[in-house]
Amino acid sequence: MNTPDKQQVFSINNTHDFDRATLQIFRHQAKNCAVYRQFISGLRIDADKITSVKQIPFLPIEFFKSQRILSTDAPIELTFTSSGTTGMITSSHLVSDKTWYEDSFRNAFQLFYGDIRDYTVLALLPSYLEREGSSLIYMVDDLIKQSQYPDSGFFLYNHDELYQQLQKQQQAQKPTLLIGVTFGLLDFIENYQINFPELIVMETGGMKGRRKEMIREELHDTLCEGFGVSHIHSEYGMTELLSQAYSKGDGIFECPSWMKIIIRDTNDPISTLAKGKTGGINVIDLANINSCSFIATQDLGKINTDGTFEVLGRFDQSDIRGCNLLIA
Repeated sequence: MNTPDKQQVFSINNTHDFDRATLQIFRHQAKNCAVYRQFISGLRIDADKITSVKQIPFLPIEFFKSQRILSTDAPIELTFTSSGTTGMITSSHLVSDKTWYEDSFRNAFQLFYGDIRDYTVLALLPSYLEREGSSLIYMVDDLIKQSQYPDSGFFLYNHDELYQQLQKQQQAQKPTLLIGVTFGLLDFIENYQINFPELIVMETGGMKGRRKEMIREELHDTLCEGFGVSHIHSEYGMTELLSQAYSKGDGIFECPSWMKIIIRDTNDPISTLAKGKTGGINVIDLANINSCSFIATQDLGKINTDGTFEVLGRFDQSDIRGCNLLIA
């Protein structure tokens, strides 16, 4: 069984093609990813007898903190690391082919928002800019470069400059995306108020220990009032994934066609739950072809009847990290 290439993965448009590619990648990783192979063996599962996506075991995300998760012998091009407070053990995602990541986020943005060249991209991501190895910074930097608007760029703590730029964008009636870490967006609107209904405000989650955590409804209501928008967009991604899901409001996320969310029973991690039931979020990310595509996260969520999903919090004792961790 051949392993699918990028063209096959990013052109998936139906369940049959997704399942076929998923099983191909599973067989590849069960054979070539030593950590995943040992994990499957520890569960006393025969990888050769896996014949459906529902049977595939998911690797606990904690393995990225202590193990080299690789399904290839190719040289490492990038190492993405998770954020964390002092003394916290962080995750590392070894990326042997950065074009898988680039194609994933470029295609996903096109799918959900259209041509990036139509947007001015403003990024308020101070905590990410202040460290190395952020996959989010890598993605946003690429989107800024692709936007082709000279006003696109990063903002650290220069809120006045950001305010002036937002006013300029509104006056020029230019499509604008403001992507920001949660605490940065809240810090901004404490001192600056703007009524910019056309602005896309996308929060990436996480207070980074800078502020008290807020429930999603309260946070989004506060941001909507501060920016004068009707909805707050969100991105669901993490260091261990090369794909992202997006929400255009109300915390309702949708995956690109090469990514899938499955909800597992928190009391029996091998079992999955029906739509509408709350459990642990498992992610199939086919862009992770060179690491592991089957990740059991520490997030809690549920899948809605239309296939969208919601993130409802995190397991107790889980690390607070940089993906969307707000409790609904």
